[in-house]
Amino acid sequence: MEQSEEIVLVGCGNMGFALLEGWLDRAGIPAAQIHVVEPAESLRHRAAARGATVYDDAAGLPAALRPRAVIIAVKPQVVGSMLGAYRRFRDTSVFVSIAAGVPISTFENTLGNAAIVRAMPNMPASIGMGVIAAFGSTHIDDNQTGFVTDLLAAVGSVHWLAEERLVDAATAISGSGPAYLFHFIECLTDAGIAVGLPAGTALALAKQTVGGAAALASTSAFSPAELRQQVTSPNGTTAAALDVLTSEPSLADLVKRAAAAAHRRALELALGN
Repeated sequence: MEQSEEIVLVGCGNMGFALLEGWLDRAGIPAAQIHVVEPAESLRHRAAARGATVYDDAAGLPAALRPRAVIIAVKPQVVGSMLGAYRRFRDTSVFVSIAAGVPISTFENTLGNAAIVRAMPNMPASIGMGVIAAFGSTHIDDNQTGFVTDLLAAVGSVHWLAEERLVDAATAISGSGPAYLFHFIECLTDAGIAVGLPAGTALALAKQTVGGAAALASTSAFSPAELRQQVTSPNGTTAAALDVLTSEPSLADLVKRAAAAAHRRALELALGN
């Protein structure tokens, strides 16, 4: 039987909709191939406006449907209760979960020896600049891995991990990381106001400085440490600032503590706590 190219997207909140837009706008997947199951009427209408076929419940999916992939984009706490409705696709589909903290074993409890991918995209996926950490179960084959890579690459760069436990570690860095940067922009803005800049100017300078520096770090052949050294003149203004950031407690220590806390919480969520 010819391989179906249809996709079932379960949940069309912020990240689910980001995936939908990425498939349509960047991956070139026809809207007719995408089936969205979403109980919330407003979110369902948003998906329908992009041309996807929408359903308020899994029971509405066509009996003859044999999707190539089922994407689980619902809140972690409801995964266990809703999976059974999609068990009929386990022999033909790869299941891709972006539900934070839900281990592959939860899916295997319902789906058995299905092909399952656990993935963690981050917020910049909404503009096609996300980072996605992924891990596949032992039952996923090379074709499925390639297809999932293409689906996820529509919203950012995909990094396959060698062990499932590393998904929780990636969550602490790339998953939660945007919030760290947003908070740094807040702090830099407040610092600008404190030294006399108008609030609007301080915010614009902070956002554009962080954005520009991040773009430079992403494209430069130099390491972040080398770039930092290049902008730091001996006994200059930047050196004075870095003396503060490297004193106790240093920014490096605070970031490590923050990431460790996020990692611990990811592990707790995986245990259902």
